[in-house]
Amino acid sequence: MKTSNALLFILVLLYINASTEWPTHTVCKEDNLEIYYKSCDPQQDFALSIDHCSDIVTHTFDIRAAMVLRHSIEELYVKLDMIINGKTILTYSETLCKPGHNKLIFCGKKKGEHLYYEGPVTLGLKEIPQGDYTLSAKLTNQDHVIVACAEFTVKNNLDY
Repeated sequence: MKTSNALLFILVLLYINASTEWPTHTVCKEDNLEIYYKSCDPQQDFALSIDHCSDIVTHTFDIRAAMVLRHSIEELYVKLDMIINGKTILTYSETLCKPGHNKLIFCGKKKGEHLYYEGPVTLGLKEIPQGDYTLSAKLTNQDHVIVACAEFTVKNNLDY
């Protein structure tokens, strides 16, 4: 596992020098559900994967995520926007980390530390909205600096 992480890190560093924007990554792609993401932070990409798209519509599913922190996380805030045809139709924000109230295991991590999480995630959704849309996700820290930023493209033709 350490070898694959080191290889991924080297490839990311090489790609930074060769491109002006990050590639679009596939989170999952099945018959009726496709999810892609692209980092919107010009200085950092990250890795995210799940085993099966169909797992997302269950209450809990397993993910793998990794990145190297460019900024410390004493406090962490998330802002999500659902965008359809270029218009934001839904916005959600939440505090994920603050002193004495941490919802994530990596709260308190310092700049330069490697974040790696493999395990269950619960979104609290009963279903994923049907259609084609974009989810914009931005994580900022106590200094209002972007820790991670991505735009997810969701194409859902599932009939619940």
